Amino acid sequence: MTRLITRRGLLSAAAGLSTAAVLPRAGHAAGDWRPTENVRIIVPAAAGGSTDVMGRLLAAHLQTAWGQSAVVENRSGGGGTIGTAEMARQKGDGHTILVGNPGPNAIAYSIFKNLSYKQDQLQPVSNMIRIPNIVCAHPSVPIKTIPELIVYIKAHPDKLNYGSSGVGQSPHLTGAWWLQLTGLKMQHVPFRGAGPALQAALAGDIQILFDNLYPSLPQVLDGKLTGLAVTTPERNAQAPNIPAMRETAPELAKFDVSSWFGVFYPKGTPTAAVESLNKEIKVLLARADTQKTITAMGAVTDYGTPAQFSTFIDAETAKFKAIIDKEGLQMDVQ
Repeated sequence: MTRLITRRGLLSAAAGLSTAAVLPRAGHAAGDWRPTENVRIIVPAAAGGSTDVMGRLLAAHLQTAWGQSAVVENRSGGGGTIGTAEMARQKGDGHTILVGNPGPNAIAYSIFKNLSYKQDQLQPVSNMIRIPNIVCAHPSVPIKTIPELIVYIKAHPDKLNYGSSGVGQSPHLTGAWWLQLTGLKMQHVPFRGAGPALQAALAGDIQILFDNLYPSLPQVLDGKLTGLAVTTPERNAQAPNIPAMRETAPELAKFDVSSWFGVFYPKGTPTAAVESLNKEIKVLLARADTQKTITAMGAVTDYGTPAQFSTFIDAETAKFKAIIDKEGLQMDVQ
């Protein structure tokens, strides 16, 4: 079994990399763009999560590759929208970078009525990683698979509920989309974060949990929850016996939801800076030490060109808009 490591361990490892010597990396072409002052990396989330880990890995790499200090700034709040709004106000000179994720960079455009920034204020550079969401059941529910869950809900309408980390979060919308595609109904029970939702699932207060891969996967591997499916098109290397959702039923053949973590510049950033950062992301993701950390997170690398990442963001935004519109969800940024 692949050894699992803790979020704290990942953060410590990533932070440790930031102490690497600030030396230019050999192999650059003479005309490559380089920053001329310190680089800010805005992480619109608290320290310790996947967004923060990827931001610190990127900072350590750029510090060595570009020969300039690269500092992570955690600007959490508003489901990632506070830090992202801060980014949208920055000059497009290549010295401020955002590490984004589905919340503020795909979901927010449709769900928040008072969002203070727009999609076209950000320049996609590249995605970095994708991590699946996971669907789990409490062992008291007599099901082991998604087809069994579908049959059970049809036979016992209104008996099951499902929990998530909060209204409008990726796990909630994963559950909402699953219900839309299957034509089924379950009562949604939102919690204030993944931790409380997981505790409720472990206690049997909710029967089904839609969650990010962590923190639920260790509970599945320990037998405390039943893993029904992961939500990416492929199975996950950390739990290869859990099927991908699209394997489980014809109506779910196109199911694809992941927590992804990618890099943005402000709109108007020179093409040379975008291309330079994109190239360094590609180098970072190819490194053996980076791949080891990413695998331990249950993630896969997902490098792409700026054009590919832009197309991906457009598709993610459209997908979540359709789900949100069908659910009739509208919220204010808190």
